Amino acid sequence: MSRPFIPGLELSRRFYEQAVRPILAEHTPEMAYTAALIGPGSEVLGFDTPQSTDHDWGPRLQIYLERHDEALIGRLDALLHDKLPQTFLGYPCFYTRNEDGTASPTGEGSGRPFHRVQFYTVRGYIQGQLNWDIETELRAVDWLAMPEQVLRSITGGAVYHDGLGQLEAVRAQLATYPHDLWLYLLANQWARIGQEEAFMGRCGQVGDDLGSRLVAARLVRDLMRLSFLMERQYAPYIKWFGTAFQQLDCAPDLAPVLHQVLQAETWQQREAHLTTAYEHVARKHNALGLTAPLDPAVSRFYGRPFLVLHAERFAEALHAEIADPEVCALPKNLGGIDQFVDSTDVLSWPERAGRVKSIYG
Repeated sequence: MSRPFIPGLELSRRFYEQAVRPILAEHTPEMAYTAALIGPGSEVLGFDTPQSTDHDWGPRLQIYLERHDEALIGRLDALLHDKLPQTFLGYPCFYTRNEDGTASPTGEGSGRPFHRVQFYTVRGYIQGQLNWDIETELRAVDWLAMPEQVLRSITGGAVYHDGLGQLEAVRAQLATYPHDLWLYLLANQWARIGQEEAFMGRCGQVGDDLGSRLVAARLVRDLMRLSFLMERQYAPYIKWFGTAFQQLDCAPDLAPVLHQVLQAETWQQREAHLTTAYEHVARKHNALGLTAPLDPAVSRFYGRPFLVLHAERFAEALHAEIADPEVCALPKNLGGIDQFVDSTDVLSWPERAGRVKSIYG
């Protein structure tokens, strides 16, 4: 059946307002709840396309209750299973399971059909996504163990009704890093660049073109991640990393230069384009006013014929501005989990990600 594509967040909003809310209003009029769509999903980030509709996509949302009550959840689940339409705006409201566990809207999976209205408490959902209990103080190490891709998914999406008055407050608390922790993360991102910026040319000098390209690509990724931090935006997971980068304020000027770095045929050409990129982010740092202005010009890497920014200068200047004793006590040049872990099987599993807290002492 031909149907117009509706971005998932808009579909979810209309599904709540036109299908789910009337059912709840009629059958549970006194029940306090919050309705939202946050967490995993390309539509939560606003990056879904018609291709997204083949699995784990469609009319769906989360309902947050005051407390976890299995009996109530069972009644609500049965109510919606009975009262929801089979389709909404041309999209199936009921799914089956594919072999890989994803939800199939085509009916080709197996098992009893189910709707995608899921029930949680705010406390339980956030604990499951971020391994943090919202009833406890949020410490620096808690922040550092939270993958940015998850923070972006929790603070993204949409809240359609906040009858509990809780979810929006939590999202506001998580919207951006505390100031001194932000300085710490910026410093350690600069440190990453400083540790490798001379190696692209050195690999090229000894004839290792593949190694030179690889280092250049790592530096491009680190410059992009630095740009997210500078603009106080959480970076999404790798599938949407470049797409989200294009939405940053710096992208019109910086993205073409980074493309040139990756397309360059010689290490000298890569160096020339990286030089332009380094000086751009250095000027952006100065514009933030977080430290005294630093010289944005590149120079020789000591006595060797490679042009670098000496990015450690920026890291040291930022560390010097940190006043919070808790943040000052953190290991230098370590940073948050995204700055030293690159495993999907860690970044996508909150309990595993939480184990990195021990590395901070």
